[in-house]
Amino acid sequence: MRYSRVLCGLASVCLFAARGAAPGGLSGLLPAIPAHARTGSQFAKYVASMDSRQREQAILSEILAGNLPAFLRNLVPVKLNYLAAGGKAVSATLFVMPEYLAVGTDHDFLRIPMNLHTASAVASKLGFVLPTRKIVDAIYQQSAFHFSPEPMTPGPQMRSTEYYQVHNQKIETQSRALGVLPGALVSGDKKDVVISPRLTSNPQQLAIYGWHRLNGAPIQTLSTVHGACYADYSHGVRLVSEIALVDGERRSIYDILEDPEMAGLVSDEGPIRNLRSFVTQEADAPCGQASPGLPPANQLTFFTQRKPR
Repeated sequence: MRYSRVLCGLASVCLFAARGAAPGGLSGLLPAIPAHARTGSQFAKYVASMDSRQREQAILSEILAGNLPAFLRNLVPVKLNYLAAGGKAVSATLFVMPEYLAVGTDHDFLRIPMNLHTASAVASKLGFVLPTRKIVDAIYQQSAFHFSPEPMTPGPQMRSTEYYQVHNQKIETQSRALGVLPGALVSGDKKDVVISPRLTSNPQQLAIYGWHRLNGAPIQTLSTVHGACYADYSHGVRLVSEIALVDGERRSIYDILEDPEMAGLVSDEGPIRNLRSFVTQEADAPCGQASPGLPPANQLTFFTQRKPR
């Protein structure tokens, strides 16, 4: 196969964009799929009796070992347009995972929520970034398939592995009904863990956004109400390649977000200062039992989620 471009980010993550097709395989820092990797069902059983801190470590270990569905390795292009200073029209192509991060195989995988520290560690070690609110909206608008959100009864059980499994099965039921093929760009099944300028003034918090209804309106407006150690069944982590094409030239999304004149291309909140340093700090700050970002379970506030219209 002939390739029109070769994109290499962080000197180690390469995307091969075939002419007239979505980008090809992801390589470099992401290891090959282990020969005897756990399926999604096996992983759920493995972590079922773990506390949240142990489960987060298990998630990180599995993903960094390469145990994720093969279809997630084939990134999908998402287009963005922006009118820069002086009225200059700028276009960008981002490369995103077609679905939220999951553990397992193409035929048996578990979409796996994770807290900000785990998500940051995965993204930074593998040459990706988390999306902004603007990127999440663009992904939704350009998705081939839209799931209808499936809110479940709120409460402490939202953080349980059992809830993760039940919600995953609800999404799978919709996926079969819609005829979704592995690797198609999909959205609507989870809220996104996102990056936002709000995190610079709330460094112990988690930013979430999305879970769009079929009418395109998000259930979850941009929120930093939860601590960085929080994760529940409704959250998803979709990785975006750090390297984007801006008017045909390779640029780091980190650099774009630092640039006051160009940040609007990928963010509707303006620039995000010192983002790379922030992500590195979050990746190196594992959650303990008494993290300042997360009160004890009996002090957590749970919000009732309306059934989507």
